[in-house]
Amino acid sequence: MSGVIHHGRDLSEDQDLTCDVCIIGSGAGGAVLAAGLAKQGLDVVVLEEGGWFTKKDFNLEEASAYPMLYQDRAGRATADQAITVLQGRSVGGSTTVNWTTCFRTPDKVLRHWAAEHGVEGLNSELLAPHFDSVERRLNIEPWSERIANANNRVLYDGCKSLGWEAQATRRNVKECGNTGYCGLGCPIDAKQAMGITYVQDAVADGARVFSDVRADRVVVREGRVEEVQARVLNRENSRPTGVAVRVRAKAVVSSAGAINGPALLLRSDLNANGRVGLRTFLHPVVALPAYYEDPIEGFYGAPQSISSHEFVERAAGQMGFFMEAAPLQPVLAVGGSTLVGPAQHEMMRNLPYMGVLIALGVDGFLPGDEGGVVSLRSDGRVRLDYSVSEDLAECFRSAHLAMARIELAAGAKLVQSTHNQPVKLRKEADLETLGLAPYGALEHPIFTAHQMGGCAMGSDPSTSVVDPAFRHHDIGNLFIVDGSVLPTSLGVNPSETIYALASHASGLIAKELAR
Repeated sequence: MSGVIHHGRDLSEDQDLTCDVCIIGSGAGGAVLAAGLAKQGLDVVVLEEGGWFTKKDFNLEEASAYPMLYQDRAGRATADQAITVLQGRSVGGSTTVNWTTCFRTPDKVLRHWAAEHGVEGLNSELLAPHFDSVERRLNIEPWSERIANANNRVLYDGCKSLGWEAQATRRNVKECGNTGYCGLGCPIDAKQAMGITYVQDAVADGARVFSDVRADRVVVREGRVEEVQARVLNRENSRPTGVAVRVRAKAVVSSAGAINGPALLLRSDLNANGRVGLRTFLHPVVALPAYYEDPIEGFYGAPQSISSHEFVERAAGQMGFFMEAAPLQPVLAVGGSTLVGPAQHEMMRNLPYMGVLIALGVDGFLPGDEGGVVSLRSDGRVRLDYSVSEDLAECFRSAHLAMARIELAAGAKLVQSTHNQPVKLRKEADLETLGLAPYGALEHPIFTAHQMGGCAMGSDPSTSVVDPAFRHHDIGNLFIVDGSVLPTSLGVNPSETIYALASHASGLIAKELAR
C-alpha cells in the first residue's frame, strides 16, 4: 500500500484522521521513525509544519532558500538576540539544509548519560546495528581529505602543522557534485536527506505525510493522548488558512525538535514536573575568519569535510570544543560578521580569499551547566533563553586562540576576529591581543546549528521528561523521539545520533502497540 505526501494548499476542508501512530515532525527523528513503523505494518500519519520541496525548488539562491527552508525565515534567535539559531523547517527538517557531517555517538557520552542521568541500557552495543542500518541507507562514508576544499584544508593542514588531531568527516551523500550549497537544499539529490530517503520509505509503506500543518496541542485525558489538534498553514506567510486537522491515534510521537517540541508540550499544558524546556543545549559556535594570498572560495566544495576534536577534553572545569569549517555563501558570510559600511564592502570584495573556521562548545557536562530554557511568550510563540556563562566565554576565547594558530600555521596573511571591535592578527605574537578581547553575549556573533535537550531522557521522573524507552513519564501513549531527549550535547554533530535513536525507538514503539 502506498501512502501520500499532502501539500497544505490542497487541503480545503477540515481533516479528521485516525491512525496507529501520529508523528509530529519529519526531520532526523520523525522520518526514520515513520519509516520504521510503517515497515512494520503500522498506519502512520506525519504532521510537518514546513513545506514539501524537491530538488526543482532548490535554486541555490540564499534569498529564497532561507525563508523557504529555515525556521523563522532564518531569523530565529535567543531572546536577547545574542545567539542566531539555524534550524530547518520543511519535510525532512534540518536534514534538508544541514552540511551532511555524520558521527556516531561517542562511547564516553553514552557512559556519562548512564552514570549521571540514569539512561540505562543505551550503549554502543545496543545502537551498533542501528548505526549500521542508517549508514547503509544514507550512504554515510568518509569524504577523502584529498578532495577537501581549500577552506577545510586550512583546518587539516594547520592542525597537522601544529601536531593536533584532524581527520576527514563522514558525509551522507551519494554522487556528490561538490557544489558547496548544502545549506540551501541539494539541487541534484546527492545529499541523502530525509525527504528523499526515509520519508519516501515511509510513504512507500503507506504513511500519510501532511506538509504545511502545524500541531498546536496534544489533548490528554485520563493519562493518555486523545487527539492532536493542528492547523493548515499558508506556505507563503505561515498563517493559518482556517482549515483544521485533528488526528486520533493509538500513540503520538513528538519529533518536532529541541525547540518546537518542548513548545508543543508547553502549549498543551504537559509539564507537571516542570522539566519541559530545561537543559536545552546548543553547541554554541564562534567563527574566526582569515584571509589568504591564494583564493579559498569557501562557497564552493563540500562545506564540512574535516574536523578536529583536539580540544573536546580539556582541563578539569574547562568546557571543551571541537572545530570544523563553514561555507561562505555571501549572505551567510555577512550574517556572521559585525562589519558594516566600507569595512563590510571590503570584506565582500575579498570574499574569494577568505576562509572561516568554527568552534563548537560542548555544553551540558560541567557541574552547574544547565544550558538554556525553552518557554512560551505571552502570545504563545516560542522563546529561547541561553546565558553565556563564564565557562562558555572562556571556551570561546580559547577556541579563538586555537583557530588563530591553525589559520596562521596554514598560511593566513590576516586573521580578523568577529568582535564588535575586530582584532587583527598577522603573526603568533599577536595572539596576546586576541586573548585580551571581550567574550560573551553580544560581544561577537554566536550561532547554533545543533539544538539538543529540552525533553531530557532519564530514569528519574523528577529530573527528566521521558524514560529510556522514549515514553513520557506521565502519559502512557506519548513518546518523544528527536534531539530534545538528549541529556547533554554530544561533542559531535548530532544528526546520526538522532537517526540511530529513532531506528531503535521504532522497535520499542511497535512492540508497545502490539501488546
